Amino acid sequence: MVALLRVAAVMVDPDGRIALWNRAAEELFGHRAEVACGRTASGLLPAVEPRPETGSPRPGAPPRRCDALDTLDDLTQLDAAWAGAMAVVDREERLRDVIWWAYPLIEPTGRSLLALAADARPLRAGGPRIALGERLLAYAAAPAATGAFHRVSPAFAPAGPGGAAALDGLLPRGSEDRRRRLLGQIAAAGVPALWVDAATRLPVLPYESAGRGAARIAAGLVRRYPTPQQRADRPRATRRPADPAPGGRRAIGLQVLPAGAPRGADDGRAIGTTVPGQRESGAATANGQSQGGPAIESTANGTAPARAAVGSAPPQGRSDGPDGPPADTPGVPAPPAPPSVEVLTVSQAGEQLALLSEVGNRVGTTLDLDTTARELCEVLVPRVADFACVDLLDGLISDSELPEERPDDRTMLRRVARAVNSSPGHWDHVLDEGALLAMPRSTPPGLALQENQPVLVPVIDPDVAVDYAASLGGGPDLVPVVVGRSMLVLPLSARGTVLGILKLLRLPDRAPFDKSDAATLKELAARAALSLDNARLHRAESRVATTLQRSMIPTRPPRIPGVQIAHRYLPGDSRAEVGGDWFDAIQLPGSRVALVVGDVMGHGLHSAAAMGRFRTAMQTLAALDLPPGQLLRHLDNLAHKLGDDHLATCLYAVYDPINRTCELASAGHVPPVLVHPDGRGELLEIPEGAPIGVGGVPFVAKRIDVSDGSMLVMCTDGLVEVRGGDIGEGLAALCGNLIDPKQTPDEACDTVLERLHSDDRADDVALLVARFDGVPPSEVATWELAVSEDEVRRARSLVRGQLAAWGLDALDDTVELLVSELVTNAVRVARDHVQLQLIRVDKLLVEVSDDNHNLPSLEPAGSMDEHGRGLQLVSKLAERWGTARKAVGKVVWFELPLPRS
Repeated sequence: MVALLRVAAVMVDPDGRIALWNRAAEELFGHRAEVACGRTASGLLPAVEPRPETGSPRPGAPPRRCDALDTLDDLTQLDAAWAGAMAVVDREERLRDVIWWAYPLIEPTGRSLLALAADARPLRAGGPRIALGERLLAYAAAPAATGAFHRVSPAFAPAGPGGAAALDGLLPRGSEDRRRRLLGQIAAAGVPALWVDAATRLPVLPYESAGRGAARIAAGLVRRYPTPQQRADRPRATRRPADPAPGGRRAIGLQVLPAGAPRGADDGRAIGTTVPGQRESGAATANGQSQGGPAIESTANGTAPARAAVGSAPPQGRSDGPDGPPADTPGVPAPPAPPSVEVLTVSQAGEQLALLSEVGNRVGTTLDLDTTARELCEVLVPRVADFACVDLLDGLISDSELPEERPDDRTMLRRVARAVNSSPGHWDHVLDEGALLAMPRSTPPGLALQENQPVLVPVIDPDVAVDYAASLGGGPDLVPVVVGRSMLVLPLSARGTVLGILKLLRLPDRAPFDKSDAATLKELAARAALSLDNARLHRAESRVATTLQRSMIPTRPPRIPGVQIAHRYLPGDSRAEVGGDWFDAIQLPGSRVALVVGDVMGHGLHSAAAMGRFRTAMQTLAALDLPPGQLLRHLDNLAHKLGDDHLATCLYAVYDPINRTCELASAGHVPPVLVHPDGRGELLEIPEGAPIGVGGVPFVAKRIDVSDGSMLVMCTDGLVEVRGGDIGEGLAALCGNLIDPKQTPDEACDTVLERLHSDDRADDVALLVARFDGVPPSEVATWELAVSEDEVRRARSLVRGQLAAWGLDALDDTVELLVSELVTNAVRVARDHVQLQLIRVDKLLVEVSDDNHNLPSLEPAGSMDEHGRGLQLVSKLAERWGTARKAVGKVVWFELPLPRS
């Protein structure tokens, strides 16, 4: 017994890039594989960080934003698989409840991450589908005493006799040896499973939706009904008569309703009628050929002239009355044909007007695309149809620009909304919201999409029901449900662009769709399309602001030895999510870290753009390793050169975990609070200075000693300003016994926001909390070297002895080689100062400093060159390396991972 789930598979390679993004991941997260694969994984999936045991933020706590794939990588750092729940923001900015199974995979090129995911919403609502042997059974959890279902949660289960072979389809293509190796690691960690109640754990079996087979049928890869030629060649004894459809109605083919035919509201004729002697514009057959004469209708037996439509004109050349002369009498002209009129009763007209009015009142109440599509379906079901769904162009949803090419058979649609008027069991095989599907021209939806015309199927013929079931996104099991129904497909077109299609279906107990329905519903679809396009434009505009903000605010704090960092950002306008507050943590040479919090005055996109410029300039200046006061002076000068009229406050602090000091400078910013290890809060008195952009004011720095275990709290004024009160009240509360020094920085951030932040605040809030742990002196070794090439041998000896004392003999050869190269370069350019430093934390950090400010560059070396290979060796053998300027001179550093014990 296994649980059948639609499983999304994402693999991150050792370089941190997406190497696998399957179809289920496209449907769950919204990003297409061609966009995701090859890009950096970090930043692709914003998420709400999972909490222990619950997997969701605790009530009342602000959501803790993170990056899903970065967080999964952190949770599997100890090479242990992880399973849990973590909400993710998809491409359409919707928060989705997702359950995860994360596997760290060790490969010759490094460590990869395999993340498997499933949509938790349907699982928590009704449980998973269960496969028992060859049968599929619907699962229903026994309700608990409170009447609620047990919470479904992810887990791992021991692999069975077949190992993890069932997951083979979720792995990237590759050699058989690699696939066998990866499946072996997954089996060793445990296959994905679900706790469906307190005592039942079911292994997960990935499966493809039944609609996949239907999609292949619709694409013409498999034909499940006889062709016209096969039907004609069938022996007469076995040929079926044209059986009436269920309910006694005769099945007829689809009709393309021309755009050029006038509507009944214009001249008294119904849609689809033909004016004698006038060519119809836009009429098309099912095989896509444009026709200039009468309307064409496609049937199961091929293409034939359309049956006489309701209200159609009689043929020319015939008498209109029994006593009239025949039309072919010489010299007697044929009388003009009277206009065809479809008469609507008062009740019918009133019903149509009421429907259009209801659509105007109920559709487009918000500027949310999904809500608008769902409102449209809910208006139509059950009033007009028994099934309704809205499928929109997938590219149109994600891209801000309109597509240039016309829809074709390869155009991908995404199901945005659907509604049914029957028991759910009748529609289990229909693709749910979020599913991707393609509609070929051979299906009514594909024809309506590509021709931008309504397509009417009064009654679905059994022979073509397979294609029609596929057009609804269902599989062969849906064919009996579809036979005998009536279908109407309407294009959703606005401002000259086809956005998608609206599909409607009626059951046999209702009158089939006719051209009068099509005329009314076409007008309805046009109005709804405008609402959908407005929602799309609003989403595109909001996405610009959100993308700008997210690109400028770090999603995860850096890992820096000797300090733990956490941060939060809350926009003042929850709808825009954009403002001028920012924060940063920048690693400096010598394991030091620069902490930054700033606030551009004002709100909106202009402030966010100015904030981006200030933050970029701050990072550039920090890389020069300038003292805090000088850095703010350069930033102020740069603000004047840029000609920006924005002012900004800023607080800049540099923490040295080896010397246990912190140097701070302020540009008119809110002073920070230092929480001592005993829990006492101290408001640091720093010379305020003037905001960046004022000019002519000196910036004075202050250096303080900090103890291990203390916390520095830096924030913007949006956190401590109290409406109707003074900023000092908020600062006093922050200095109180608000933070427990035993808390982690993340917990401290949550505590501060819960106590001080309120929903009625209109200003942005940026909060950064840093816990100073320091680096023990026993983990640091520093030597001063003379400016002589003889010191290279001494440097190798010193490194060998220190590594032996630390028990890192496995790194001897590599570290000695790289130190030898860097010290050789340093003594050749230094004047009177060279320093070698080794720091052992969660990795080995080696730094070589000298008093020459020229940074070395990595350049290719020829086969006969005597120089230029030192940095080549460093770049090949070190995990990370870099160069940076210091206040005097420069530093070249590299990192190596510690050997596994």
